[in-house]
Amino acid sequence: MGWVTAGDYEVGLDGGKVVCRNGAGRQLKSVPARLAEDPAVMGLRQLAEWLERHERQCLTDVEKWMVRSLPVPFAVIARVWPDPAWQSALRDLVVTGPDGEVAGFLRDADLDRGLGLVDLDGDSVRITPELVHLPHPVLLDDLAELREFAVELGVEQRAQQLFREVWQRPAGIDAEATTVEEFAGGAFKQLRFLQGRTTQFGYRVRGGNAVCSVREDSRGVEARVWIGDYDGFEETETGPLMWTDGTGRVLKLGQVGPVAWSEGMRMAAALFAGRDIEDEEQAA
Repeated sequence: MGWVTAGDYEVGLDGGKVVCRNGAGRQLKSVPARLAEDPAVMGLRQLAEWLERHERQCLTDVEKWMVRSLPVPFAVIARVWPDPAWQSALRDLVVTGPDGEVAGFLRDADLDRGLGLVDLDGDSVRITPELVHLPHPVLLDDLAELREFAVELGVEQRAQQLFREVWQRPAGIDAEATTVEEFAGGAFKQLRFLQGRTTQFGYRVRGGNAVCSVREDSRGVEARVWIGDYDGFEETETGPLMWTDGTGRVLKLGQVGPVAWSEGMRMAAALFAGRDIEDEEQAA
């Protein structure tokens, strides 16, 4: 950690927090109040805020690559790896080959030496693919076994991959139907509560719908749940879940791919879980 002079003190960043030490080199419990407006202190606080935003954005981008099944050029991974924020978001993710077979857990990336992985035998290996595949967990065979192996290996993924909640399309579902009603009818006393829950989970609100965008098999798909487009203080309830293609055409359930299905159900379940339970209990 570097130190910057601020009056008779020195200040620096430690774990995203501004810290201060006196002229004798003893670190203080807090930054003196009279240094609050010091340019060095203000600059460090602004830097800390930027680093926090950068870390969140890196994690968001990595999860977007995974959810949208976007292969990433190896050169991109290698160039961002030295950045601690990118490395934290990427580290320990499962990497697969073009055939979908698991290659290992990501531990390093270097332009000259390639990707460093821990394979399923626990060995360190190097590969140099043109594209790096970071698959959605619903596409991973033997997901339960991979989760167990990850725990044994001490894997800690910041990006939700292995331990992301996944939903498989039931075998007996009506492939000609266009909606899933399982999470419809979740009551909220005010629309703004449901809108806030939608954005809290990272989904968009558009045209009265909560929207989750996925790219699967080279096409864009949106999962939509109706939440309401009226006054934010009015009562509302969650509508059925449906999927649309890039033109807005509603898809039949049999046309929905595994990633779009899983992410749509995940969104619908998350919104439904915030419903007003008290009203349900009184009605019962």
